[in-house]
Amino acid sequence: MLPPKATSGAFAAAHTEQSSNAELWIGTSGYSYPEWIAAGVYPEGLSTARMLRHYASKFSTVELNYTWYQLPKADAVERQRREAPDGFLFAAKLTRTLTHQVDGGWKAQAAQYRDGIAPLAQSRQLAAVLAQFPPEFSRSAANRKHLAALLDALEGLPVAVEFRHASWNHERVFRELARRRVTLAAVDEPDLPGLFPPLARVTDARLFYARFHGRNAKGWGSGRMERKFDYSYSDAELSEWIVRYLEPMAQAALRGVIFFNNHVRGQAVKNAWTLRRLLRARGWEAR
Repeated sequence: MLPPKATSGAFAAAHTEQSSNAELWIGTSGYSYPEWIAAGVYPEGLSTARMLRHYASKFSTVELNYTWYQLPKADAVERQRREAPDGFLFAAKLTRTLTHQVDGGWKAQAAQYRDGIAPLAQSRQLAAVLAQFPPEFSRSAANRKHLAALLDALEGLPVAVEFRHASWNHERVFRELARRRVTLAAVDEPDLPGLFPPLARVTDARLFYARFHGRNAKGWGSGRMERKFDYSYSDAELSEWIVRYLEPMAQAALRGVIFFNNHVRGQAVKNAWTLRRLLRARGWEAR
């Protein structure tokens, strides 16, 4: 099923051709997947230490997902940065102890995160820090307070926020993100009750951020990554997203980063290449 149309206040008009010079950077969520060798993405025998260099020969950007599991360390991030060519862009997920498993020490961890990601910020290769919140993170008073404090702690960094709970689909939320110059992430995921809908809403004209998780409704609540993200987009589905969401956002922003998280069997790579081809065919500068 195609995602629902954007709600009131979002850019909903369809466009048949581009009218701006926005740069579109396309990649995948993560790159260090041993299963991608069997899928033909990486050559036989390639070590995980060499995967980023090989990946960067095919793509211009990546979303780091290991930073969700552990706080980044500056020396390791710097070594990683040097594996990629000059001008390669990184996005980095915020660590789960700041978004999912929050405790009283989160402010110190936010400072550690800033220090760890500093090599990318200093080299101007940090496209965004992604604060992804879980489906149970509703728009309650306590959660609004935490989000505001977290954004204060990350001020000065390019930040994108991904909501999963539909209660955040509210004009007051969008206005506050715009005031703070924080990007609202547009997300494609299964059409299930209670999930945040895909919106072509740009809250920071410097950047839009889009993520494709796949539409595997049966696997979404399984708790197993190999089921949840097992999905391959058709050309028609990607073309629909271009017209309904990506082009309106690209006409309202200077740059867009787009990542595929349906990593099972290398499907993210194939879909990213397809999206890049489709966008170029419509006249966009898609990297």
